[in-house]
Amino acid sequence: MVSIGIDSEKEPDVVSTGIPDLKVPTDDLAEPVFDNPDLAQFYHPKPEYENYRAFDPNERWTHREEQAVRRKVDIRIFIWVLVMFFALNIDRGNLGLATADGLVDDLGINTNDYNNAQNIYRVGFLIAELPSQMIGKKIGTDRWIPTQIILWSIASGGQFFMTNRATFFACRFVIGLAMGGYIPDALLYLSYFYKNSEMPMRLAIFWFVNSMSSVIASFIAYGVFNLRGVGGREGWRWLFLIEALISVTIGFLSFLFMVPGPTQAKSWWKSIGYFTEREEKIIVNRVLRDDPSKADMHNREGITPAMLWKSLEDYDLWPIYAIGILFQMPGDPPGQYLNLSLKAIGYDRFTTTLLNIPVTVAASCTMLGITFLTEYFHQISLFGLISQIWSLPFLVVIYASAQRLSNWSLYAVLFMLLASPSVHAAQVSWCSRISNSVRTRAVSAAVYNIMVQLSGIASSNIYRKDDNPPWYPRGNQNLIAINVAVIVLYVLTKAYYVWRNKQKERQWNAMSIEEQQQYLIDNANRGNKRLDFRFDC
Repeated sequence: MVSIGIDSEKEPDVVSTGIPDLKVPTDDLAEPVFDNPDLAQFYHPKPEYENYRAFDPNERWTHREEQAVRRKVDIRIFIWVLVMFFALNIDRGNLGLATADGLVDDLGINTNDYNNAQNIYRVGFLIAELPSQMIGKKIGTDRWIPTQIILWSIASGGQFFMTNRATFFACRFVIGLAMGGYIPDALLYLSYFYKNSEMPMRLAIFWFVNSMSSVIASFIAYGVFNLRGVGGREGWRWLFLIEALISVTIGFLSFLFMVPGPTQAKSWWKSIGYFTEREEKIIVNRVLRDDPSKADMHNREGITPAMLWKSLEDYDLWPIYAIGILFQMPGDPPGQYLNLSLKAIGYDRFTTTLLNIPVTVAASCTMLGITFLTEYFHQISLFGLISQIWSLPFLVVIYASAQRLSNWSLYAVLFMLLASPSVHAAQVSWCSRISNSVRTRAVSAAVYNIMVQLSGIASSNIYRKDDNPPWYPRGNQNLIAINVAVIVLYVLTKAYYVWRNKQKERQWNAMSIEEQQQYLIDNANRGNKRLDFRFDC
């Protein structure tokens, strides 16, 4: 076996094409292409690629060197991405905490108004999602993400001045508009520095920060709510203002700490850059050996309308989009209404705030665990199925017995439901991995996130004012039906990708070596439609 660029005792797995001289790399490991003269010419990056000067198919490094570089990327790049995600989450998640301090009553709104505000936020988010992604791809995520953070921080701080339903709706819309596209932009940014196999666990940590920011926000809220009456203002107003000041500070600092790419880490304030020349070469070559498609476009190259349409019509990603719109729905309404439900059964605002913390921590831990398992066993659909099976019995208990349970028993059932292991991080990485081109990867991340937001809009309308709150029997019956539908959807998705891989395998193996080589020449930019590409499932 030819060396693949790092010292390793284990040879890479390959899928045999039935032809001795040509082998198709598995989706986990694309390294052999640059060591195979028959394949390398079809994967060589264009000179316009921003890291082209560091690309060298003959570059070699030790396993220890790669570990050191990866740790440095984690410290220099990934940790700050987590800080920025914290800024997003404290500003988008504080509405639920504000309800514990009486926001609904203070503004004179009802349950349906609260639902509508959630929907209005998501409409703004949806409107901005693809345009934001296209702006980020054109001017660079290192410029656009800090700008977004500052914009949504200003809008979030504006909630301090809300007086009625109209201003409530307006603030939520503008916040959604400013936040739209941030997550896909952040994922695209990370893909410049990491191999595909390294993304799922980092994305799990990414969403772990989402949960931990909720815990931190709960403690902040616990203290800030004591400011009720200061300046004649309610505690929830001070919460919005203080957390907006935190996030806007992070936004301005992000202009300093974000870099365009591995070989563009120098700036006016850091003349030596983040990485040495040797480290730049290791980062660039290990990423491209893993996925040569990451050199399809440079990081300041915009996506044209034609490219956008080509990505949107990629039917092989539609099953993941379908999952995205449904998989979180069984747990969303109980999660959104946790504070209101706990207050309705007699817990005071401080106890309600603190009871959020165990739920958040448990959900974070199960998410990390299931993401690790999806990568370890290479079975995303299977573990998505398991997460839905976990939720089903608790939904049934809430539907059938919620009114008969004691307060603590009901909380225990809600705790187990909301602690369901989320495969969201694994699915975001799954979507990125099977896109197999920068163009599609940028768009698919945004579209998947749009599906998740549409799910949130639908979820916000499942619990209604006329449905016997806080028990919502009709809503919970609908959640059970959706839960069962998602179980079926995961099974069908698994079957679809297995069928597509077998279909491609048959077509590829039917070609001669010469036909395969000519095919690679003619279809270099076909992304996941190439016959030598296999889907994870």
